Amino acid sequence: MQLHEIKKNTTCKNKKQVGRGGKKGTYCGKGQNGQKSRAGANFQPIIRTWIKKYPKLRGYNFNIIKKYAVVDVSTLEKVFEENNIITPKILTDDRIVRRIDGKIPSIKVLGKGEIKKPLIIEGCLVSKSAKEKIEKAGGTVKENK
Repeated sequence: MQLHEIKKNTTCKNKKQVGRGGKKGTYCGKGQNGQKSRAGANFQPIIRTWIKKYPKLRGYNFNIIKKYAVVDVSTLEKVFEENNIITPKILTDDRIVRRIDGKIPSIKVLGKGEIKKPLIIEGCLVSKSAKEKIEKAGGTVKENK
């Protein structure tokens, strides 16, 4: 056996290069044509959009706006009898005031109308004019701030 008679066991075949244009290019493992098969198709992650929606100001508070339910003195005159105790829970139970987000709201009593019955108001915010009218009628006001 001479050197020029030696043959390789494997053939010297060039490996097919994929996804480089020309006639031999195929999908290069990116599937068929579409937006995601193109070069530079980097999509934004969903978390980034969530982060962008949060406010960037310092000292951001969720509940800046207080939600008050408003009750006039004239409605208290119509609904309640003399020397009744009025609390936010009683007002929501009697359906004079609705719950806000499923919770008993903080209530403010305003001085619209007139009152002649003495009433005891506890745990509610009361305006100056309403406080004067209630105390003039003989009632008392115990505020919780």
